[in-house]
Amino acid sequence: MRMIYVCEEEEKEVGRKKASGTCPYCGGTVEAVDIEGKGKLFCLPICLRFKRKYLCSSCSRRLVLYPS
Repeated sequence: MRMIYVCEEEEKEVGRKKASGTCPYCGGTVEAVDIEGKGKLFCLPICLRFKRKYLCSSCSRRLVLYPS
């Protein structure tokens, strides 16, 4: 028996605000972007997730925070 999963992830930007610090690559300002993700299976919503990503406003690179 073979099972086929038809999954889909839909992401939408919820908000954007200025974060503290500067970009280590270009020295630009950093923005915190809140993203809402919806997981679907056969067009039925399964889960709702919120993520926060950090981006440079000058060079548009995604910045990753490492714990110290």
